Amino acid sequence: MKYRPLGRTGMNVSEVSFGAWAIGGSWGEVDDAESMAALHKAVDEGVNLIDTADVYGDGRSEQLVAQLKRERPGEAIFVATKAGRRLNPHTAEGYTYTNLRTFVERSLQNLETDSLDLLQLHCPPTAVYGRSDLFVALDRLAEEGKIRHYGVSVETVDEALQAIKQPNVQTVQIIFNLFRQKPAERFFRAARERQIGILARVPLASGLLTGKITPESTFAADDHRNFNRDGQAFDVGETFSGVPLDAAFDAVEALRPLVPPGTTMAQFALRWILMFEAVTCTIPGAKRPDQVLDNCAAAELAPIEQRRMEAIQVIYDTYIRPHVQTRW
Repeated sequence: MKYRPLGRTGMNVSEVSFGAWAIGGSWGEVDDAESMAALHKAVDEGVNLIDTADVYGDGRSEQLVAQLKRERPGEAIFVATKAGRRLNPHTAEGYTYTNLRTFVERSLQNLETDSLDLLQLHCPPTAVYGRSDLFVALDRLAEEGKIRHYGVSVETVDEALQAIKQPNVQTVQIIFNLFRQKPAERFFRAARERQIGILARVPLASGLLTGKITPESTFAADDHRNFNRDGQAFDVGETFSGVPLDAAFDAVEALRPLVPPGTTMAQFALRWILMFEAVTCTIPGAKRPDQVLDNCAAAELAPIEQRRMEAIQVIYDTYIRPHVQTRW
């Protein structure tokens, strides 16, 4: 495993970290024992950052991470969690010091800790990013010792650019993968200038970039790839990166010949993300130890040759760009 600095936080984190949405829920059946085995395997492989949220399984994910830390005493494991989506209705007006403090204290309890390593606003309404009073509230939580650092998880590049104008935002979590390349074009330079840590989420486009999903694939009723396919529950960009499936399948088939022998498509997709120096880490999810091993192996792959990078760009421009570039 290799490590990169997470912006100005002073934390050096694993290039391939662990996204803990799936072990909380919304990805079909999940078994806590298997989830714990996956978490332990991640730490065994050198992963030292776990990204979760208070709404992943209504606290289930955070509680599993707390169990991991209990079972790995002395290990340096950083935990990033998110807050805001517990608001109902989920409005900009709900983002107040009082509400955030309530959410933070619940996460502190779930994670069995006194201070959060990194708190991220969880894809709030766009209006939130321009509210200086809210970021003053986050500063207050930091001064109280409840959080060490804070950042944002965003839906769009424009939101990311607005968020980093706030002086104490230290990280941005954003969808960045072979099917969502706009951040590299419009955000990464500004982020590097401000020393912003970047967590690349949805790195495998909800499994499309594993190459294992086909037009015949079906998903459980409680899997967001079923219930949010058209954005019924939250932003459609969170599911399959917002790419129409016919275009996505065409792109996957065009990508297959570019994957080197002995490398899985998932590893290739993760290694592509790590080609960008502005990215601190990618946070693929995993529910089983074998998925963790496959993901972590991406950090050991050689850099992707220029000719393959150029071919990937052509595939994106041909099949994907028309569907995503103007939306996110």
